[in-house]
Amino acid sequence: MTPERRNRLISVLNKRQPDLTVVLENVFDPHNISAVMRTCDAVGIQDIYVLTTKIPRHKKWGARSSSSAAKWLTVHQFDNLDACMVEVRKKYAKVFTTHLSSDAVSLYSINFTESVALVFGNEHAGVSEEMIAKADGNFIIPQMGIIQSLNISVACAVSIYEAMRQKTNAGHYEQARLEPPVYQQLLQEWGFKADDLETMNE
Repeated sequence: MTPERRNRLISVLNKRQPDLTVVLENVFDPHNISAVMRTCDAVGIQDIYVLTTKIPRHKKWGARSSSSAAKWLTVHQFDNLDACMVEVRKKYAKVFTTHLSSDAVSLYSINFTESVALVFGNEHAGVSEEMIAKADGNFIIPQMGIIQSLNISVACAVSIYEAMRQKTNAGHYEQARLEPPVYQQLLQEWGFKADDLETMNE
């Protein structure tokens, strides 16, 4: 590994945000999923959750949309909603679903300096009632046009870039925030050899 490559990967890892994630529930198109992955990588999300309870489990993502982003993320796949949410709740304090309802709050009222998981649903049916029941609330992205919906990958990008804006203002990207064991594991997964790790620890 060249010094430039090594420094680049460390710089990226130091900006990963352990208190922000995306949950994709029954998103059918793998290109939508991979586009979401690319955006997650861009804003420093490491863990994402892919839940398939009403569609077949995904075997691969749309590589052209992700630009191989999947290999830099930790993707958790589930086919059971309860099991998925148990794992999500272990790491994230608040869960919000994208769902138009009378009690839905604006994206811009969510406090992303806290620990948050955002759930995006199926391209046609949206988030399931079962998922909505397990969430802390619903949110909407304010829109001024006639068509009151966005493509899922666009909606996700808009949402997590708002999270990045808030987290940047709060200084969350100014120092490494991953737990040391997770940090070390990812270094190894990203191709760091024993000699590289020893040099870092000196």
